[in-house]
Amino acid sequence: MSYNTETDFGEIRENFLRICENIENAKAKANRSDEVRLMAVTKTVAPEKINFAVELGVDLLGENRVQEFLDKREAYLPAEVHFIGGLQTNKVKYIIDKVSMIHSVDSMRLAEEINRRAASHGIIMDILTEINIGEEETKGGISAENAKAFCEEVSELKNIRLRGLMTIPPPGCEESVFARMRELFESLKPTQNKENAGFNILSMGMSGDYETAVKHGATIIRIGSGLFGYRK
Repeated sequence: MSYNTETDFGEIRENFLRICENIENAKAKANRSDEVRLMAVTKTVAPEKINFAVELGVDLLGENRVQEFLDKREAYLPAEVHFIGGLQTNKVKYIIDKVSMIHSVDSMRLAEEINRRAASHGIIMDILTEINIGEEETKGGISAENAKAFCEEVSELKNIRLRGLMTIPPPGCEESVFARMRELFESLKPTQNKENAGFNILSMGMSGDYETAVKHGATIIRIGSGLFGYRK
């Protein structure tokens, strides 16, 4: 992969500063004082660019593909890594001890495999339930109406800690979709916090809609092209 170091790194710096400013402005408009974490989505991004973002202050990376992550992880500067892509059950064993959270849990089969692999390593894996808030046939995720039952069932697994919800709203959707996701998240907090006081993460918002996501309670926003530029 070739790129102009001075030009590309300068773009990353400018993008990072703009995103941070936009996050703070969106929080202020929503009267929020809590933390919103910026996740750098690293799919197809060279380690040099990722490390530059870490040096700027990014402390959370999001990986979409198991093999790409395994190929690049040794080159990363220290940062927290979450797995955010679709995850096959037969790939769980490769990442279970290498990431601190899995965002895309959308079936009991996957949850049970994560639980089994975590137990074999003597760890508890933090996860998010993926919600298909736009009810799109082409996307994974649990439906909003099934979310409560699914979260309750997942919470019974001993080596999993359900930390919250993740979603990818349809591109260009109405703001009401984000509001509906926040309502779902807030409605599940009391039931989950009886057993799990850490149910406090809403992963929502990407390069084109993160300010709307912040307005509606997102605590993690996932930025790829908005930070690193469009993939060439």
